[in-house]
This record gives sequence, C-alpha cells and structure tokens, in this order.
Amino acid sequence: LAELLGDSALIEHAVLKDFVRHVVATIDNLPRHTAAPRIWPLKPAPGQFKVSGKDDHFTIAADNSKRYAIYVRLAESIDSTKLVAFYFHYYPLFQQAYRDLGYPKGYFNDRLIEVIDHLLETPELEGPVALVRPKVFYLYADPGLESRSAGQKILMRTGVENTRRIKAKLREIRTEIVNRSKPQAR
Repeated sequence: LAELLGDSALIEHAVLKDFVRHVVATIDNLPRHTAAPRIWPLKPAPGQFKVSGKDDHFTIAADNSKRYAIYVRLAESIDSTKLVAFYFHYYPLFQQAYRDLGYPKGYFNDRLIEVIDHLLETPELEGPVALVRPKVFYLYADPGLESRSAGQKILMRTGVENTRRIKAKLREIRTEIVNRSKPQAR
C-alpha cells in the first residue's frame, strides 16, 4: 500500500488495521444516510467544521475547504492505473470483505461502480451554503441537500473546487475499472 501511495503523508492519514474491510464498509455506506467515521479507512479531516454567521443565519465558511486540501492533493497524486491494478490484484480480499458484510451473492466491483456513479451525481454548490443548527450539529438549511446521502454530504462539505477535483479523480478511476473489467479480444 505504501508503494502504491508513494507519499508517506497519506499513510499518516490512513487507518491501516483492517484497511480492506474499512474500505469496503465505507464504500458500501456512502450512498446511505450515515457513514460512521469509526469505519473509515482514512482519519477524519483535521480541525473543526468552520461556519460563518450568527443568530441562526449560518453558512459553511469559505475557508472550510482547506481542511480537506491534503486529502484532495493526495488523491490526485495517486496514479489511477496503478490504483486499479492494486485493486484488481487484491480483489479477492475486497470481495470477501463484501461477503462478510452480508452480501453473499453480490459483487463488490458492481457496488463500487454504483457508488462512484452516485458520488458523481453530487451537486457542486456555488456561493454560500446555508446551514441551520437545531441542536449540536449543523445541517443544510435546504431540505433537498440535507436529504442527500452521507457520501454526497461529505463531498459537498469539501467545497465546490474540491468537489470538482475529487469527481474528476473518481471519473478517472471509474474509467480504469471499466476498461480493465471488459473482456479482452483475442
């Protein structure tokens, strides 16, 4: 994994114990309403979620996106061809972890493509994003945004530029997976 990532900084942010199981569980949870950070293969972004405003008129702070910059740079630094080769080389481990989650007849590769497609549908939010704070946590003021999946809300929270960059990387990875999955002509 260290050889694939090539940058020790990502290793510092990774949760290496049960890495494959964490990757599979996280991917499976991203399109759902919640994705528990305790099972993520990466440590949560550093710092606190930043907001602007007061008196019940909150927005995501413009500089909140900086919290995610290291993850975006690291994702972009990974060679997608090598990443997908790594994935297919260790695919039996990913598939077994998926079966262990309770999908004895499903294929993790199908779920992975489905989740990438789902994440690619994430809106790219321009301008201030209104929030409400009914209790401890901030929620999106727009019910349509708040009803989005955990994965899409995480992606929206990274900021529009980071969202675009992550989606570009996801498209690249998806293309590599699909091209590698196609039967080769003889």
